Amino acid sequence: MIDDLLERMRQMSAANEEPLRRTAEAIVATGRADGLVRPAGAGHSLVAVMETFFRAGGLAFVRPLWHERILPLASAGGSTSAEREPGLGRGVAEAAGIRPEDTVIVYSTSGVNPYPVEIAQAARAAGAQVVAVTSVAASRRAPLRAGVRLMDVVDVVIDTQVPPGDVTWPLAAPVTAPVSSLANTCVWAEVLRRVHDLAPEVPCWRSANIEGNDELNRVLEERFGPRIPEL
Repeated sequence: MIDDLLERMRQMSAANEEPLRRTAEAIVATGRADGLVRPAGAGHSLVAVMETFFRAGGLAFVRPLWHERILPLASAGGSTSAEREPGLGRGVAEAAGIRPEDTVIVYSTSGVNPYPVEIAQAARAAGAQVVAVTSVAASRRAPLRAGVRLMDVVDVVIDTQVPPGDVTWPLAAPVTAPVSSLANTCVWAEVLRRVHDLAPEVPCWRSANIEGNDELNRVLEERFGPRIPEL
């Protein structure tokens, strides 16, 4: 039953070979310049931000861009309203101290609301490399709430190919089985593989549930904690 989902991921990966490579190169350059990877997203795109930050096998030099108002667990309807509110994303980005050596990755399936668009615009104004993980098809179908689309204001676009409405089942007339979180996770795993192949020395977190890794992680916390207070 999952064959169609696996095929979606294969097709997405193959279609994004160039932007995946460029994203990995940007992240390697960020690490070597002592910069930070800054993931951002709202609503369910926060799943991808969590996947990027402080997890086993993940990069250590990651500090997320976020605001409590865009967290669905705090208020589902409120998070949707906040994502559409002009000024919130720009304020988050401008307060974050984004630097030219940083790489900012903005996850947004539709890529049309002010919050992700403003973060991308502010990050580019700060001189950072900005990557959009978005769906071109979904974005073209969505109402244009920010005046421009996320994919039009970034340096690199990774197209998740998520269908408009984010539904995949039943195949003939889909109404359920959203795929954006799976696609975002697949994208990040692809990026991490390329980062490792380019620079095996990049610092990564280890699983806290394997003996001996607590000390290795403690070293990373001491190294990056002054610039990533969330640690």
